[in-house]
Amino acid sequence: MPSNLAPTFVGRWRRAVDHAGGRPFLIWEGADRSVRTWTYAEFDALVREVAATLTGLGVRRGSSVNVALSNSPAFVAIWLATLSLGGVLVPVDPNVAADELTSLLVRTRSTVGIGSTRRGDVYRAGCADIDGFEALLVDEDDVELAVLRTSAAGGRRVAARPRDIAAVMFTSGTTSQPKGVLVTQANYAFAGDVMAAAAAMTADDRFIVALPLFHANAQYYCFAAAISVGAAVVLVDRFSASRFVDQAAEHGATHASLFAAPMRMILAKQVRRPAHLRLRHVWYAQNVTEQQYVELADLFGCRPRQLYGMTETIPAVLTSNALDARATVMGDVTLGCRVALRPVAGPDEVREDGASQILVGGRRGIELFAGYLDDPVTTEAAFAGRWFLTGDYALLDERGRHVFAGRGADTLKVAGENVSVVEVESVLAAHPDVFEAAVVGAPDPMRDEVPVAFVVLKAGSERTTEDDLLGWCAERLSPAKRPRRLTFVDELPRTSVGKIRKFLLQRIAVGAGDPGSGEEDAAVQRQ
Repeated sequence: MPSNLAPTFVGRWRRAVDHAGGRPFLIWEGADRSVRTWTYAEFDALVREVAATLTGLGVRRGSSVNVALSNSPAFVAIWLATLSLGGVLVPVDPNVAADELTSLLVRTRSTVGIGSTRRGDVYRAGCADIDGFEALLVDEDDVELAVLRTSAAGGRRVAARPRDIAAVMFTSGTTSQPKGVLVTQANYAFAGDVMAAAAAMTADDRFIVALPLFHANAQYYCFAAAISVGAAVVLVDRFSASRFVDQAAEHGATHASLFAAPMRMILAKQVRRPAHLRLRHVWYAQNVTEQQYVELADLFGCRPRQLYGMTETIPAVLTSNALDARATVMGDVTLGCRVALRPVAGPDEVREDGASQILVGGRRGIELFAGYLDDPVTTEAAFAGRWFLTGDYALLDERGRHVFAGRGADTLKVAGENVSVVEVESVLAAHPDVFEAAVVGAPDPMRDEVPVAFVVLKAGSERTTEDDLLGWCAERLSPAKRPRRLTFVDELPRTSVGKIRKFLLQRIAVGAGDPGSGEEDAAVQRQ
């Protein structure tokens, strides 16, 4: 299909409103367990009113609208209203620190932002020094969206073009700052179409969403997929391990998407399967043990299907087969996607297990993301022709199925969220008493892995404590990025050319190494 004829997300929304207007779209369960339901037509009317408010604040085609909200009807309405105006959604962690928010607002040249009344002081502080910035604070529990509705006529909807930028989704990589992934109108439509087909969704299904909406998972795999076929979405304010299965049963959910970390939390609560649970499909991203998988399948009443995808790849490009889902297998290439494995080459990349790097094929801005925000160098380095280099690795099992074999050393997966160790290192290194810092991942029974830091202090800074530096990070990093532990060392272990030998720090982080062993390349712990 020529790129100019590719579907758009706004077009997919209009199709759903036109053909499924009287069907449920959003079933919202608030923090107080109250429930409110909107049909597609009813929610579209709300979107028009929110678009009018955004228009009054100056949102036009190409305008960036920052959103720092937890799961709420307001988030969904702002998302759809922004895109209907040709604007660009910039969703960020609602717990973002003020300094981090300021940096993101400046980078995206956002002119309008919506934060939560619960964290209003932080949001106001983050945008206080930005000229011409309009900020609104909304109550995430307000189902009437009073602050976002005006009596004015609906905002002028524009004709969406496939390659129009629709969102900037921040993810972490090897740079000192999170990378802004440019997502287009066509990207959202492609994600929805592919994921709906992969999950065999129909208009009669209900997708329960407990993962945060500022993540790609909830947007791509859940909402976009539901909109593609006119299905309903059950949105809850936050994930609750003790309540999730009951919520799915109470609302008649048939589909769900989770990470391994929240699934392990559910098992830890030892919840029982409700008799009226209707789940028949559950996506998840690694990794659970074989025994945990058996317990989860028994609890959900269906075999969870593992998937693999990134913010940049748009849909999940690898999905396990519904008839052959297993705990250890990511699966096969998703219908409509292109995946290749490139053998690793180069002395610094040799893999003893023979794993190959995962490459994903497609057109930028159509099947793959359009690029990185204001970073053409990083964008070009991420591609080899029409192939996106994920930096992640896989093996093929005896049946040709993809098995995950690790990711690039500079990115951690903390409870499903990508965390750049370079970003955390940069924040630590900015402390006036820190000479240098290195961050690696340590296994965590609930979050998969967490960042832990090794720090060399400047001479004369011995009074600086672990609590001092952890507090410094808490003021500048969102929760998932904050180091869980910090070890002071006299020096960092290095290769002959000066590269930090992080595998040695990794051994210490997992308790398999001795920081005081006396080896020439070992980290020496400060007593």
